[in-house]
Amino acid sequence: MVYGTIDKEDEEGGGGTTTTNIRQQRGRAPAQSPDQMPLIWADESGDKQRDGKNSEDNEGGHYNVFHYLVYALINVIIAVPGLYGYASVIFNHPTFQPHMAKLSKFVVFSSLIHQLGFVLFSGLDFAIGTVQDAGLIFLSAMSNDIAESILSEGGTVDEVVSTTLVILPLGTAALGLVLILLGKFRLLDIVSYLPMPVIGGYLAFIGYFCLEAGVALCIGKPMSTLADWSYLLDPKSLLLATPGLLSAGILTIISRKATNDAILPITMVIIPAIFYAVLLIFGITLDDARDSGWVGEEVPPVPVQDLIDLVDLKLVHWGLVRKCVGTWVGMVFVVSFASCLDIAAVSIDMGEALDTNKEMVTVGTCNLMSGFCFGFTGSYIFSQTIFTYRTGCHSRYIGMFIMAAYLAVCVSTINILQIAPLFFLGATLIFIGYDLLWEWLIDIRVKIFFMEYMILLVTFVAIQIVGMDFGIVIGIVVALIEHVASTTRVSSMGRVLKRSRAVWSNDDWVVLQTHGYNVDDPKIVTLELKGPVFFGSSQKLLQEITDEIGLSISEEEIKKIAIGTPHASTPHSSLRARRVNSPRTPKKSVKLISKRRIRPQFVIMDFTQMHNLDASAATSCFLQLAKLCEKRGILLCACGAIPRVEWMLRSHDVAYDYDTEISIKNDMLSNQNNNLRHGKLILFLTVFEALEFSERLLIQKVTSKMPSERLSNLQRGLSDVSTGSPHHHQLTYIFLNVLRGDLSEEEEGVVDTIQSYYEESEYRCGDYIFQKNTHPSSFYIVLKGSVAVPRDRQGSLPSMVMSGAGVQKKQSLSSSNLLGMMGDDGEHKSVESFHKVGGIFGYCDFLLERYRTFDAVAASSDGAIVAEFTKGNMDKMKKDNAPLYNIVQKLLLRASLGDLANCTCHN
Repeated sequence: MVYGTIDKEDEEGGGGTTTTNIRQQRGRAPAQSPDQMPLIWADESGDKQRDGKNSEDNEGGHYNVFHYLVYALINVIIAVPGLYGYASVIFNHPTFQPHMAKLSKFVVFSSLIHQLGFVLFSGLDFAIGTVQDAGLIFLSAMSNDIAESILSEGGTVDEVVSTTLVILPLGTAALGLVLILLGKFRLLDIVSYLPMPVIGGYLAFIGYFCLEAGVALCIGKPMSTLADWSYLLDPKSLLLATPGLLSAGILTIISRKATNDAILPITMVIIPAIFYAVLLIFGITLDDARDSGWVGEEVPPVPVQDLIDLVDLKLVHWGLVRKCVGTWVGMVFVVSFASCLDIAAVSIDMGEALDTNKEMVTVGTCNLMSGFCFGFTGSYIFSQTIFTYRTGCHSRYIGMFIMAAYLAVCVSTINILQIAPLFFLGATLIFIGYDLLWEWLIDIRVKIFFMEYMILLVTFVAIQIVGMDFGIVIGIVVALIEHVASTTRVSSMGRVLKRSRAVWSNDDWVVLQTHGYNVDDPKIVTLELKGPVFFGSSQKLLQEITDEIGLSISEEEIKKIAIGTPHASTPHSSLRARRVNSPRTPKKSVKLISKRRIRPQFVIMDFTQMHNLDASAATSCFLQLAKLCEKRGILLCACGAIPRVEWMLRSHDVAYDYDTEISIKNDMLSNQNNNLRHGKLILFLTVFEALEFSERLLIQKVTSKMPSERLSNLQRGLSDVSTGSPHHHQLTYIFLNVLRGDLSEEEEGVVDTIQSYYEESEYRCGDYIFQKNTHPSSFYIVLKGSVAVPRDRQGSLPSMVMSGAGVQKKQSLSSSNLLGMMGDDGEHKSVESFHKVGGIFGYCDFLLERYRTFDAVAASSDGAIVAEFTKGNMDKMKKDNAPLYNIVQKLLLRASLGDLANCTCHN
């Protein structure tokens, strides 16, 4: 049952925690500030008990029977009219109308059982539970299906009633068992698979249904279709409905605006009191009011025995259980979802954590008990539970008195329907309808995206047109379609400016500056891909990449792409749509509009943030792109692919098999194969490996056209960086090439004195140089081999891929020998980056004096040699050789700027 929306912060025990988000997902009663509650203080020390969580503290003389009775009475006044309204919703088929007085008592008795379960099993002493609104429409749908099926076969009303009062409780008990299992095995995440907008559309329909049922109760006529609203064109029906519509409006405003919880139940007492006062003042008897339709028809008293006799197991049509299974499954999801919201909202309002799984077991137990007692679905009633909590009277005695009141209603021979004004009973339903419709059609607009709101509206309308089961299915289907469409839009590609971490000689650096990363004509281009790539986004991505690197696609090539795969471009696809005819261009050489006409020679695609790739996209996008690049002499590289993406590329021949790939890389680096036309992707582990590979090939290509004398100087310079020379130590050359142009001749001489300030350390492949969360006593420069930075464990990826044929083993993407780098669980570690000769690492944590934020592991097959600069040696350098110390600081600044330009996550 829902009564309004809470928009203020919980000032009581929540530390100012905002309770709006969860509570506003369903209409709620307004939260009161502590200085307004409880309604009745036991004594002056009552303030101190408001935050008490233990019932024993509250029962120790601070509260007495009078307080328990008052708060129980308030809950009963709020609940009972709504329960009669719920009965009219569940049993809204005309067949049930002669038995409505009895059936209403079944709903009240079911609420008694729910309250008994909460008193016995809930972890909250103040928990209030009854039949709940979330399952109403499902119960109503099942009761209508049962009635229609039996009557169409010539069955009797007694058969309809008996079957309904058996199958609905069986469904309730089965629901309870499912909730118990979900809670016991902590499986409540399953419920989250039902999209929230679909749930919202259903809850909005509950609001409409309650509104419709409330009006029907006011005018005394059944309403089940939109056409039935024409009853209000009759002046008499409009007169009977108007007080109910207005009263519900008043209750809705009070529930949202009132500053004290007592106002709502007081108003619910005043409304029927005004009705009886009017009758008394104008001398109108209750029979006269009944004749005019203001009060229900007189029916014989309903003793308890009549309720028992209403169920005859011999008349039950057990075959209809199968027909209700589909509706029951939907009820399980929706009731579970709604109960989770109720539990979470209670937890937030209390300002302390509740075990959702444990409380869901309690809800399941209550439903199991209710089902076994011919009852119906229920859960925590948020508004009443929080009302009782805020009174400070946290006692299970309140729940017991509520049960006593429900029992009194059940055993009483007085029929509330024949003495209470029908417009008041209808107003309680209309009030709930107003609140749900406002919450899920109006308030929700500012909390969800536009397309989610459209899904909500589609679900709401679909339930109206095709029924609840298919309406929810339609909502889910639309949500899935929207998800696919939005995923397509999320997939993105962009050019990024990155360079390798390799330390090049000055002449090689000039080559890269002039050719590789020239602003107007870069030969090396890095593209970063984000999001999943699948058949729905592959052609859009292919178009974006070809535009970005300036490819011109002919008519013939477009046709080949269209034939190549069923998901590729067709004559009506994006590739074709973007062509333009140029009067200067022959028809067979039609070109695409491109912002960048100058094509690079090396294209590196960073797949690090591409989390998924399906078979269609692998062939229709990347294989086609590789073929296009092959014809134009462009080497296409990819890096950072997760295991499933790597396997997909290799298995569809988009990339080479591992051994062939290693052979091709070695041939290209050794100048045995200068051909860049391969027709497949060349895979690398990290973007820096791919960049260094491309830079080295570009240097080879450019220097091969230079005079032999200059070529020998370049090769000698590169060799000096790796091994040093007779004139300079190796580390000196690293300094000179990293700080090229920033050092004077005098400073270059100072650098030669660095040998006494560091220590050389050698590590075998797989050895840790340092580990995460250790003290940073030094920073390092690689002198030989390479050092890998593995990803954190939460980012490590399994080495196994599950295909249709079973498990496929992953091979390393990198030519570096990392097969020995295993985690504790036996899985290969995923590498974030490499540091090769000249690479500087570990300096950020060292300078900030914080614990290491990553691991560093020797990665080369023949190990690694590093220069280690300890804090002691750096302090000694600062004291004895200040010029050299300043040069080292300049080196670290240059390294940090390089890492920042590459947007790395380490150092």
